[in-house]
Amino acid sequence: MVKNKDLPEQRYQIILFENKNIRRVWVEDEWFYSVIDVVSILTDSKDPKDYWYRLKKRDPQLSDNFGQLKLEGFQLSTNCRQLKMQSSDGKFYKTDCANNEGLLRVIQSIPSKKAEPIKLWLAQVGRERLEEIQNPELSMQRMQEEYKKRGYDEKWIDVRVRSIVTRKELTDQWKIRGAKEGKEYAILTNDMTKETFGLEVQDYKEYKDLEDKDNLRDHMTPMELILTMLGEETAKEIHKSRESLGFDELHQDVKEAGKIAKKTRIEIEDKTGKKIVEGENYHQLNTKKPKQIEDKDNKK
Repeated sequence: MVKNKDLPEQRYQIILFENKNIRRVWVEDEWFYSVIDVVSILTDSKDPKDYWYRLKKRDPQLSDNFGQLKLEGFQLSTNCRQLKMQSSDGKFYKTDCANNEGLLRVIQSIPSKKAEPIKLWLAQVGRERLEEIQNPELSMQRMQEEYKKRGYDEKWIDVRVRSIVTRKELTDQWKIRGAKEGKEYAILTNDMTKETFGLEVQDYKEYKDLEDKDNLRDHMTPMELILTMLGEETAKEIHKSRESLGFDELHQDVKEAGKIAKKTRIEIEDKTGKKIVEGENYHQLNTKKPKQIEDKDNKK
């Protein structure tokens, strides 16, 4: 069984297959993938939800594994479930999901030239996960490679990876001290961000012109990430020193930690004469072509 320390930074993730998004969620020590996303890739259908609905009606076994059993009041199959996933509007809705085994069953039911490549991709994902369980450092290495592909520089990647470790250590403390994953984690994170930067998470995203589905930290500058880490590391140490238990005590600790990070931010801004919170999307700025290169491209 995968231990908690091996869990990814986020329970919900978006991964790429041939530059198309596939949503997945971590449940009971394995990944469950959005069936609709995979159906969309396999069929290029304008309405993958309708295609999937018709496929389930045509294939009784698929139908039994998904929504039909729920309507009859039975437990869903371990391979296929309805789980909440984030939609394009930023909200979470129940959608049909499948683990590797269940997804292979879906793929086999759809005539598509892309079936074999996606099978190989699934096998690779599964193999990589087993390797990461044996050697957790591989997970960090692959994460670094993924950020490089997206155009981030080495300095930013180094800070981002360390921020992920810090965040995981803090949420581990929240878990053992009684905070509920989901809503309470979100409140704790939001209030620490508000104390540190003077912006709630949603306002912060709007300030950077991000969409709800975007990961705010992937668009922070190294300094923003460092201050976020300072707040989270401070909160963790306060939790331990006070032996805080329950949401209310953790909430108080978090707000105090955020105020400490805020003081540091203000001191840096006073010394440098520059605001730390960037109103622009750091990732887009970082991956922009220099003007002279853009001019050459336009002349071609």
